[in-house]
Amino acid sequence: MVRKAFVADGVDVLTGHKAKQFLLENGTKTLVCGHAGREVRIEFDQLLCAVGRVANTQGYGLQELGIAVTKARTVETNEFLQTVYPNIYACGDVAGPYQFTHTASHQAWYASVNSLFGSVRKFRADYSVIPWATFTDPEVARVGLNETEARERNIACEVSEYGIDDLDRAIADEAAHGMVKVLTAPGKDRILGATIVGEHAGDLIAEFVAAMRHGFGMNKILGTIHIYPTLVEANKYAAGVWKKAHAPQRLLQLVARYHAWMRG
Repeated sequence: MVRKAFVADGVDVLTGHKAKQFLLENGTKTLVCGHAGREVRIEFDQLLCAVGRVANTQGYGLQELGIAVTKARTVETNEFLQTVYPNIYACGDVAGPYQFTHTASHQAWYASVNSLFGSVRKFRADYSVIPWATFTDPEVARVGLNETEARERNIACEVSEYGIDDLDRAIADEAAHGMVKVLTAPGKDRILGATIVGEHAGDLIAEFVAAMRHGFGMNKILGTIHIYPTLVEANKYAAGVWKKAHAPQRLLQLVARYHAWMRG
């Protein structure tokens, strides 16, 4: 199996560690990362590095019209996706801030509806829950915060992680590698972000996208029946990891005493 290092914005997306340097030591390629105040070394065979993309906004007469372009060469729009001219809208890669096909489709709805009915009611484009995936092998998918971003923004969180190597379907499919990692608000089941590495991660992340978009947390994911054996059970088991860490110890002690009394 080829060991890969996926680096985007200076971060190894598989581990969330901050990439510091690449070394070749005794014929071994090593990615040196910083994590929790210490140095972590990750051996790899191939490196995939995301260098970014630039929107194609040249040659369309934007300057002649006076339509402003940002430093990233995307068209400046307001929260309704209007340019400096209220009757000219922009959406997709040329508008940013996300260059994903699914985000472009999301923006297209707002741009279309606002252009048709803006005189009656306008809708602000909602970027509160944007998922994305890297379609490598294994896939890497995420939504919301990851650990690095939480630290950089000083956002307190708890981390629950489930290893897919323990999942029956993954073992049967000979794909028993990867993990589900979920960030939650301290002491609560509210989901702040999720990252999944593994087979079909781009599909599995949808449950966490729905949870964040519609406001249900780890308790409801845990209480939802998932078909056995499927890969999506990993989400429920990750919720189980969170629940175990928040088990009501005092209540469990009372229950243990009760059953001890019942047994005489």
